Amino acid sequence: MIVIFSVLLLDIFVKVYVKTHFFLGESVYVFGQQWFQINFIENRGMAFGMEFWGEYGKLILSIFRILASGAIGWYLYNLIKKKANTYLIITIALIFTGAIGNIVDSAFFGLIFSESTPFDKAVMFPHGGGYASFLHGKVVDMLYFPIVDTTWPHWFPYWGGKPLRFFEPIFNIADSAITIGVLILLFFQKRLYKPVTPVQEENSVEPGP
Repeated sequence: MIVIFSVLLLDIFVKVYVKTHFFLGESVYVFGQQWFQINFIENRGMAFGMEFWGEYGKLILSIFRILASGAIGWYLYNLIKKKANTYLIITIALIFTGAIGNIVDSAFFGLIFSESTPFDKAVMFPHGGGYASFLHGKVVDMLYFPIVDTTWPHWFPYWGGKPLRFFEPIFNIADSAITIGVLILLFFQKRLYKPVTPVQEENSVEPGP
């Protein structure tokens, strides 16, 4: 529960701060470092800004996210109930929290914020209502790590002379939680799902009369 609330609160706090203090598309260097930037964009659909059948697609995607989060939440509940490996519980909790974090944007941000533009910062609870209806809000992304920002050598086939950036996608804390959780599952699956053996008490022998 601590993992869920702490990550979720941090994710929502950062999104609300960026939404109300940054213009859309605004970018600033963190600690003066070019490789770590806060770059405010909004995701209208799936990952990397891909659209999904317009407004109806957005609704379908939001409903799918809710159902998937419900399934993950039920799985997490059963893991806790069965007293599964603590690290497995934390890993699934990270994935669950990340999914919930992005659902909050889709479900509520359109209702409580005005539109973010390159010329206007969003206002919370604006007069006349928000910029979108329930489940049609945009996901706020802001973390940008262009660790490598250069160009491909001109002699390199096809990409020669084109920009070379790594890591280019812009994401949020909820995305980070999902990614970390999935990577832990991939690399440590055998350890996480190893049966938990009961810890024997040191003084298991009953005392004499």
